[in-house]
Amino acid sequence: MTLSQSILRLALATAGILMIPLAAMQFSNEVNWSLFDFAFAGTLLFGAGLVFVLVARTWKNTPYRLGLAVAVGAGLMLIWGNLAVGFIGSEDNPANLLYAGVFVVLAIGALASRLRPQGMATTMFAAALTQFLVPLVAALIWKPALNLGMLQVLVLNTIFAGFWVASGWLFRRAARAGASPVR
Repeated sequence: MTLSQSILRLALATAGILMIPLAAMQFSNEVNWSLFDFAFAGTLLFGAGLVFVLVARTWKNTPYRLGLAVAVGAGLMLIWGNLAVGFIGSEDNPANLLYAGVFVVLAIGALASRLRPQGMATTMFAAALTQFLVPLVAALIWKPALNLGMLQVLVLNTIFAGFWVASGWLFRRAARAGASPVR
């Protein structure tokens, strides 16, 4: 499949996904998206898909591609969840800005490793640690009450850390299989 065909499929998939809230708006007052919401969601979905398409095209190794898919999916869910409802308190809680640290770790690691499998594995493990540390750092700074809400935040972050670990494990498998970029 050519790059332009992949991008066309991605654009159609993005449009299809955006039809879900558009249709829901016709039947329920619970869903009320603005034009900005659709534009932002479309940009986020298309951007995540484009990252996957562009990187996956250069690596034909299945564990590498699966690791990439898990990482892109986790990143997309982390951004979407934080913007929609927030992980720590509401979406307006400044503690949620600490999650940008996960993306800083991912960006630095991906650049430093030049997307090589072993470097990406290390990057994903570092992202898992960062993800897990965010609520702990937030608790040290803002000193919230220790209650069920804090436990839920810790469980949610542990789940996301698990996504990063799974991705790292897949990248490690790709490295052991000797994955190399397609020239």
